[in-house]
Amino acid sequence: MYEAPALSALPPAQLHAELQSQLSGLIAGEPNALANAANCAALIFAQMPDLNWAGFYYVEPESGDLVVGPFQGKPACARIAPGKGVCGAAVARGETILVPDVHAFPGHIACDAASRSELVVPLRRNGEIIGVLDLDSPLPNRFTAEDQAGFEALMQILFK
Repeated sequence: MYEAPALSALPPAQLHAELQSQLSGLIAGEPNALANAANCAALIFAQMPDLNWAGFYYVEPESGDLVVGPFQGKPACARIAPGKGVCGAAVARGETILVPDVHAFPGHIACDAASRSELVVPLRRNGEIIGVLDLDSPLPNRFTAEDQAGFEALMQILFK
């Protein structure tokens, strides 16, 4: 059984460093990408305060759609068309998108009406975008530039 200390009281830089350490330990020696993504989503959801959804969408090569992968939270949109919502926009732009208020983001897809802010990090393998990490919060302005950098670094560990 995996036991981890609660991180919510740590300063952001220390919290992200600890998340990276914990993820490295969780995935050490496990070659299955699906298992590692599932554990990563669970780790983020358990350790990051004020989230209502944490998980992955993967690009389906045939259609270009984003299809839901491992996640924690309420049931999610199963499929997102290319360029749609924050997740599709992150893929189309090829960059992380931090949205302080999802109601101000044109074309936002509300899978959970309680979500107020969102952070989406593209996942890359061999330079190609293969999906996104999607984090939602019921609080406006939940995510910071420090969170963005921390989750980008976390995804580099998961998708090396």
